[in-house]
Amino acid sequence: MKYIDTKAQDDLLVEKLEDGEVFSFRCHEGLECFTRCCRNLNLFLYPYDVLRLKSLLNISSEEFLDAYVDIVMRESNFFPDVLLRMAENKERACPFLNESGCTVYPDRPDTCRTFPLEQGIIFHGPKEKAADIYFFKPPDFCLGQHESQEWTIETWAEDQRAVTYHEMTAKWAEVKGLFQVNPWGAEGPYGPKAKMAFMATYNPDSFRDFVFNSTFLKRYKVKPDVLRKIKTDDLALMKFGFAWVKFFVWGITTSYLRPR
Repeated sequence: MKYIDTKAQDDLLVEKLEDGEVFSFRCHEGLECFTRCCRNLNLFLYPYDVLRLKSLLNISSEEFLDAYVDIVMRESNFFPDVLLRMAENKERACPFLNESGCTVYPDRPDTCRTFPLEQGIIFHGPKEKAADIYFFKPPDFCLGQHESQEWTIETWAEDQRAVTYHEMTAKWAEVKGLFQVNPWGAEGPYGPKAKMAFMATYNPDSFRDFVFNSTFLKRYKVKPDVLRKIKTDDLALMKFGFAWVKFFVWGITTSYLRPR
């Protein structure tokens, strides 16, 4: 996911795919480059990616983060990036890759299912929705781009079952984009407030425990229908976590959550 500063949009936007614009692509085992894109890469994971993968592997989000993730705080960044930890071999292969291909294919991350497109996010401000755009940017080694099968952004997303992924990536972008400004003050990006924000977005199992088994519900009133849903619905819980971070860190209110 690429964040695009509104001041630098013009040059980049000429490269984006327009609605209905066609590109050609097909990936299959007969290509010499098959699975090469699964090696030697920095694969960013978004919160919904973690949710899907930990559920597929039948482990907690805490266990998934410990076993499969590198958390990196980059200079001039005020929220960490989460990357899939690659295998410690010469090729730095994805840990979910074997000789036959992807072992987590039905729940593969958004970046994987979006490929060969690259998703960009234009962030206008805290009160506006992030706008997502797409670029056709396969690497030079990718032979799939020379296949004849044609797609649009919409048909590719449907074929790859990426619609919900794209929706959740855009919702996450609205939160992540706020962290272009430092909200932490003297306690810094490793303090209690920052740890709370990370838990609410990337560690849904721990966040659910926090909501229901701490003093949270004594301090905040949540609409009953929302409360019922987040008790068992992981997707609803993640959306609630995004809203909570906006409120907790930035004071951006929502209709279903307020202090008592």
